[in-house]
Amino acid sequence: MLRTDLRLEWLVSFLTVVDTGSFSAAAEVIHRSQPRVSVHVAALEREAGVPLFDRDRRPVSLTDAGAVLAEHARTLLRQLAGAEAAMAGFRGEARGVVTLGSYPSASVAFVPQLLERMARTRPAIKVILVERSTLELDGALAAGEVNICLRPMAPPAGPSVECRPLWREGLIVVHRPDHPLARLPEPLSVADVAEYPVITIGRLGSPEAMGFETYRAFRERGLEPNAVQATNQPQTLISLVRSGLGVGVTNLLAVATADTNGVVARLLDVPCGRRVGVHWSTTSPLTPPARTLLREIEVSDIPVGTTRLHRSMH
Repeated sequence: MLRTDLRLEWLVSFLTVVDTGSFSAAAEVIHRSQPRVSVHVAALEREAGVPLFDRDRRPVSLTDAGAVLAEHARTLLRQLAGAEAAMAGFRGEARGVVTLGSYPSASVAFVPQLLERMARTRPAIKVILVERSTLELDGALAAGEVNICLRPMAPPAGPSVECRPLWREGLIVVHRPDHPLARLPEPLSVADVAEYPVITIGRLGSPEAMGFETYRAFRERGLEPNAVQATNQPQTLISLVRSGLGVGVTNLLAVATADTNGVVARLLDVPCGRRVGVHWSTTSPLTPPARTLLREIEVSDIPVGTTRLHRSMH
């Protein structure tokens, strides 16, 4: 029987095992010993009166009862985080350290204004910026290296990550002025771009890269890009294009924040493009400084040239 004196740290350990697939990985993420995590889960199973994991499988998998409890546990922790956020307003100004993860173009186009305003209006909170590629941000969030991260919404983050949409931006084709695409009107069609070698964002040959916006834009039209190089740095992509290695396809902010001398940047004819959101882990409540930063991100001005998204637009 699940009683009201059940310890919340049991639920945190339980959900972290669910999300990482093993007791040892969970212990690393929440900075506990593996025996302590095992004790928490065993105690929760005693209280529930049923097994929560099938330990004969690797990675360990949830039983039907475990899957139901995991859903309720996530709800409980989210509600606790909401209650703590409400109480923080009565305790006065939040103070402490919060770590913000971001990918390169957002770090240039959005983060400086955010950090300047935080330093001016929330001097008791120190924000530490950690820059990573999109997929590296997922690992940093799971490991607790960052509290909150700015990240494209594709590929999707893991099941224990919550997201609030921020903005949408177009996809841009970058080519040399003497390239055959220069003779075609803007916006350029995906079919026309698909005729040439493409330089993309991400890691060439990585299965995760298939979820990036460029690949999705091509595949939605039944096409496959001839990707010859990939990079997570906008300036590198433009330099590769300038050298004649291919046509670049990237997001608007990547181009807007880079030196485009010697290349031409033009819109790609796709309806959605890239969507960006603020993400955080639901395995443990956000600290008061992290909640304050989250609220500041949500009310900040979005970068020039982008369109604001609302919560219903996942």
